[in-house]
Amino acid sequence: MRTKILVLALLAAPLFAGDPLATFYDGQLKGVESDVMGLAGAMPADKYNFAPTAGSFTGVRTFAQQAKHIATIIYQVSAPALNQKPPVDIGGTDNGPDSVKTKEQVLAYLKGAFAFAHKSIATLTAQNQMETLKSPFGGTIPRVFTASFLPAHSFDHYGQMVVYARMNGVVPPSSLPAK
Repeated sequence: MRTKILVLALLAAPLFAGDPLATFYDGQLKGVESDVMGLAGAMPADKYNFAPTAGSFTGVRTFAQQAKHIATIIYQVSAPALNQKPPVDIGGTDNGPDSVKTKEQVLAYLKGAFAFAHKSIATLTAQNQMETLKSPFGGTIPRVFTASFLPAHSFDHYGQMVVYARMNGVVPPSSLPAK
């Protein structure tokens, strides 16, 4: 009897799985989410306002601003696929709300953004991927852009966050040897 139930469950699993396209992009998002959240968690709270100032670093975002920027863009890009506004205040710029200041607040803002993005990506199918949506940056975008852009943009800023972390003696969790 147990074998029959297991076989039925395995056969039924694809019926409840998301679209393969959405599953692919969601996997990409999970990868960047793991790296960004891991690094944001590893950076000490007293270093969240760190930004290099010498040379070509003059005027760059702080570590917290990099994380908030990632979250804000995730909210902005994910919203059109859900035909919703972001569920939280994202502020008036792409740097996020001024009210998000502490490490705990930044982590919660990031976590919420990634959850919103997973929900957005789940709407993607092979059939609707080229459907035109209003872009948060003006004009229109294909629905698939809402999924494909998020990992690329997030990894760009994650790379900058890695530099800041290493300048402060923090090794990114994704760079640590496997246990």
